[in-house]
Amino acid sequence: MRQLTTKIGDRNIRIFIDSRKLNKFFERSFPAFLNAEDHPPNLTIKIKDGYGIPFKDYKVEITKQNQKILYKRADYLIEVDVDYTAAIISAHDELALKHALTNLYSAFIVHHHWGLLIHSSCAIDNGKAHIFSGQSGAGKSTAAKLSYPRELLSDEATLVKITSEGIQVFNSPFRSELEAEKFEGNIELASIQLLIQALQNKRERLEKSDALLHLMDKVFFWPHTKEETQTIMRLLTLLVRQVPVYELHFQKNNTFWELIS
Repeated sequence: MRQLTTKIGDRNIRIFIDSRKLNKFFERSFPAFLNAEDHPPNLTIKIKDGYGIPFKDYKVEITKQNQKILYKRADYLIEVDVDYTAAIISAHDELALKHALTNLYSAFIVHHHWGLLIHSSCAIDNGKAHIFSGQSGAGKSTAAKLSYPRELLSDEATLVKITSEGIQVFNSPFRSELEAEKFEGNIELASIQLLIQALQNKRERLEKSDALLHLMDKVFFWPHTKEETQTIMRLLTLLVRQVPVYELHFQKNNTFWELIS
């Protein structure tokens, strides 16, 4: 069994893997391993393979048993203690493992009131981060690719730390197509764009209440208690109070950056 410690955001994660096949996933997606002795883990995860069947759908069943919370999908099972300090992930394959880690980490940071994983891409421009979100097919990956040569912090799930003192974005390992760059630390979030493909570029700022409603279904999360839903709403409220949210009507070229920079 291999042991490694990595950092996602500013949280230290210790991982134990007994599968060579799934170990390759971590070698590709989590390259910045740390000295485990110098970095006590905030979360420990054991990884097992051979669970269930190939991907069927996104439906996740959540139950609580014997002081553990279970997240069950056809291709993975997560068993985590109620304090979100130790978990076991049993996955069918790499795709299942990727989705399970996204599920677990999202629940972990919400439980600790740290922040949110937002379904979006995110690029750095002039020392500030800018998020591009929207419904499926709106153009999140397209916006990410068109942002080159700007550094990308995410192309699928943006890691956002939310406090009353500020909103910061970290490099996200939860990727779709584009590999993570070697950006370390965090950067201030300057804006959020809700994408709409159009024939002309136009950007309109939303009222905070409208922005909150539009962002609610952009969060990677599977709530199982009323308290978790309340935490997400509180974090989103802090987010829209501090960061402007826009509707961005954009052509499929890089000229939309003229409205942002």
